[in-house]
Amino acid sequence: MGELAVVVRLLGGLGNQMFQYAAGRALADRWGCSLKLDLTHFDQDPQRTYNLDGLNIRAEIATTDELRSVNRLSYNSVISKLLSLYPRKGRNVKRYRLFKERKFVFDETLIDQRPPVYLAGYWQSERYFSDFAAAIRRDFSINFNLDSEARRHLESIKNTSSISLHVRRGDYVTNPIAARYHGVCSLDYYLTAANYIAAQVSEPHFFVFSDDIKWVTDNLRLPYVTTFVNFDNKKHCPIVDMQLMKVCKHHVIANSSFSWWGAWLNPSQHKVVVAPKKWFNHASADTKDLLPYSWVCL
Repeated sequence: MGELAVVVRLLGGLGNQMFQYAAGRALADRWGCSLKLDLTHFDQDPQRTYNLDGLNIRAEIATTDELRSVNRLSYNSVISKLLSLYPRKGRNVKRYRLFKERKFVFDETLIDQRPPVYLAGYWQSERYFSDFAAAIRRDFSINFNLDSEARRHLESIKNTSSISLHVRRGDYVTNPIAARYHGVCSLDYYLTAANYIAAQVSEPHFFVFSDDIKWVTDNLRLPYVTTFVNFDNKKHCPIVDMQLMKVCKHHVIANSSFSWWGAWLNPSQHKVVVAPKKWFNHASADTKDLLPYSWVCL
């Protein structure tokens, strides 16, 4: 009959993939079963690649047979539920029931989904995995050694009143669809957020991260000690940025899932996290479950 498992579809950038993994990993851990990753979406999206291989995740890549066995009918269909009880004839693979994200807010029915199940969605809320927070943070530690330049930044971060400040640009600027949907946070937002945290921190030192660090260096002016984290024109490695961000003591984030994880991975009970009140340009998505309650929205 094949083993019981949760399969989760990965798509988007690093931050989105981490949300998808975390929701699937937590569900698999609840049932004591394995987690498998569907990477086929990246064959259709040349702008995105699989990014979790630099982390200590606990998952396997789903096989072609397993992906063929996903029942593409509606997740709540009676027929789907009946078919999920039976394996495909002639194959040692269980039929996976499709469970699709219905809304942006936390959907408590995901918690009760019984494997074998295939998850298709973004799952952008810590409520899907908060019961397994320590395990998720371990999974999202890097599985390689930082180079000497990154280690120098790390030591500086550890030895100062460090505050990460992340500026997301990239496709939020260059892609017209992403620009309309997301938009970028204003320089006024970053100054207001920096002032808010600096008022609570002695000798604040801001470490600025971005996927367009040259633009930020040229345009962002803070009245505090500031280090623009730039790796001498080497290929930008988002995982390294995130690992440095999470070690900072406090955080100013952008309207970005990457930014979100840079702050969330810091386990400190005393961290101050400032996030933009406006996450999307449109008002149709209810973001009430996106940001943890302790974070400050400005």
